Amino acid sequence: MSEITQQAARLLELAQSGGATAALATADAYLTDGGPACMHFVRALALTNLGDPQGSVPALDLMAEAAVRENSPGWLACALATRASVQLRLGEGEGETGVLQDLVTAATAVAGETDPIAAVNGRVAVAIGYFELRLYELVGPHYDAAYEMSPADNGNRAMWLYNQAELHLFWALELYQIGQVAEAESHTAEAERYALRAADEARGPDAQAWRDTALLAAACARADRDDPAGAAVDIERYLAKLSERGMSAATLAYSRPFHAVALRRSGRPDEAYAVMEHAIATLPPDAGWLITAATHRTKALLLAARGSAEAEAAMAYGDTLAAAMWRHRLRMLQSVEVMKSLELLRTQHEQASRAAALDALTGIANRGAFDRAVRQAQLRPADKLTVMVVDTDKFKQINDTAGHAAGDAALRAIADALGAQLREEDLLARLGGDEFAVLLPGVGPADALRVAARMVEAVRAIPDCPATVSIGVAAAYAADLPEALRLADEAMYRVKRRGGDGAGEWAEAAYAA
Repeated sequence: MSEITQQAARLLELAQSGGATAALATADAYLTDGGPACMHFVRALALTNLGDPQGSVPALDLMAEAAVRENSPGWLACALATRASVQLRLGEGEGETGVLQDLVTAATAVAGETDPIAAVNGRVAVAIGYFELRLYELVGPHYDAAYEMSPADNGNRAMWLYNQAELHLFWALELYQIGQVAEAESHTAEAERYALRAADEARGPDAQAWRDTALLAAACARADRDDPAGAAVDIERYLAKLSERGMSAATLAYSRPFHAVALRRSGRPDEAYAVMEHAIATLPPDAGWLITAATHRTKALLLAARGSAEAEAAMAYGDTLAAAMWRHRLRMLQSVEVMKSLELLRTQHEQASRAAALDALTGIANRGAFDRAVRQAQLRPADKLTVMVVDTDKFKQINDTAGHAAGDAALRAIADALGAQLREEDLLARLGGDEFAVLLPGVGPADALRVAARMVEAVRAIPDCPATVSIGVAAAYAADLPEALRLADEAMYRVKRRGGDGAGEWAEAAYAA
């Protein structure tokens, strides 16, 4: 885990605990020249917490580009999933194929992340995206994975457990609206289990806030089951404590229907009705469709119990809409499952293609990939490029004196040293044995010789490795690449005949040690 990733993790906590302005300023200082993906995420999260979700979208686009450059599947997943969530909150495509595809791609990508901070943030971002779409079945496994990846003394573990409790409470609310009472109660039981674990595992400076939040969820989970009277008391208590702490009305709004149910089931229908009247009067605009619907439905249920025919008619209409929304949710779930299968096939195909193009020992391109690159370059015959042929000096003595395992380790180190001197668009390949080749598009022979000289020095500097390299360089138009490779090979042999450990160009036979 790099120092900058740890710094980003601290800034992410700061951005979510009232320090979004300071987190944004620090992240911006890292982003003057591109910057790492993790700092783009800090910027996006800080902008969202400062009330500018629209401004976070460009930051997330830049984050995705940086994650690709860094070859970080976790931060890429985080960028794609967070962008999808923001678009959903802004009303830019709920159920749209692009949003769903971003989430599916993110869920597939994050499985390959090894950095714990990138992996946890990627998992949580995917979970939040699926939760925005009410695809409850897909949310829990990502929170479970985030929990397992977080250190035991990390306060985030309680957060992931609370999020699981919230997931099951929301799931139950929707099930109640479509008349699946028994299944809803199974989810409130699961919510209580997660909430009590979250309260028990709360750690860090904000532990009491998380404990109270979790215990409110646990109380809500008891409202429809074995202890409605105790649930009503606890919901009121923890609502008061959290309101005093300044928790937003939107965050607490889910608890009002559970509070009313607990009051009604403990023989206090008038108090239940008063709770729902207050809940509707103070319902925040960003409470979300499900909480808004559950709040109005709970009031209608209380009115219907008083004999209101209008309430019964309104409830019947609302239940019809809820059933339609549930069917829409199931269709989205099916779409995602199909997309996941297609994404898995695509990923497997790409992995197989990469494996076929890579040298198993060194991890760089193999002879087949190099030959294909040559043929591809020849399709643009007027392009200029330079080629190198690289042969290892004194390699046989490594195998003879230290064994083949040492020889393999030396080849890997040499490939790394050579590759470190190249640009992203250049191609380094192992042709076989201890011989390599390089394609440098758009590079003239003088610049190529400077690159070759750096390669010679880099291999010479490998610790405990007696091997050096001889490099031949030749420039040509793409149409003449096969001839250029032959000339580079001849130039390489000239270097070898002069003792190796150097580089030379065919045209001028100018050698650089």
